[in-house]
Amino acid sequence: MTFASRTEAGQRLGWYLVEQNVQADLVLGLPRGGVVVAAEVARILKCPLDVLVVRKIGHPGHREFAVGALAEESTLVLDEEVINRTGVSPADLREVLAEETERLTEYQARFLRANRPLLKDRIVLIVDDGLATGATTEAAVRSAKNRGAAQVIVAAPVASDNAVQRVGRVADKVIALLVDPEFDAVGRYYRSFPQTTDEEVQAILDSTG
Repeated sequence: MTFASRTEAGQRLGWYLVEQNVQADLVLGLPRGGVVVAAEVARILKCPLDVLVVRKIGHPGHREFAVGALAEESTLVLDEEVINRTGVSPADLREVLAEETERLTEYQARFLRANRPLLKDRIVLIVDDGLATGATTEAAVRSAKNRGAAQVIVAAPVASDNAVQRVGRVADKVIALLVDPEFDAVGRYYRSFPQTTDEEVQAILDSTG
């Protein structure tokens, strides 16, 4: 299964959620690419759209390889086993954490609106463009629960089976159109997968009020 774009993937995911009778009070997209998918899901489900800011904590020696994630509400998830196994020093980890904390703060200033909806006692649907390791999504789920969400559902067009298992331990439900045991990278499942810009995210949020 492949998707033409994030927009098309969001449409297919949205209609699948309708078929499955998934109910939500609010859709939260993970910046940046997840917001494009989430906007379509929110439109189809007729739900308000907001963002939940997360940042991957990359391995000091290979920043694309996640060893954890940061999210709002001072939420921190670290893969201690991976950190120990790959020999990450405390000093190097602190440096990456400081850098990503600063970026998280910048993203919050850029994307969070003053009148953002409350999560307390609400059913929240977190949407991303794909679940690779599940680290950032786990942090997002924990953050939403820290803000008082009554129920947290995660949905994505594509996911690795490891990510589904990992996120399933903290979320109330995990839904993916495709769960691939041979998952490689999220972009492999999209025919068009350009990097989403801050301006695109801002435009989507502005258009949804």
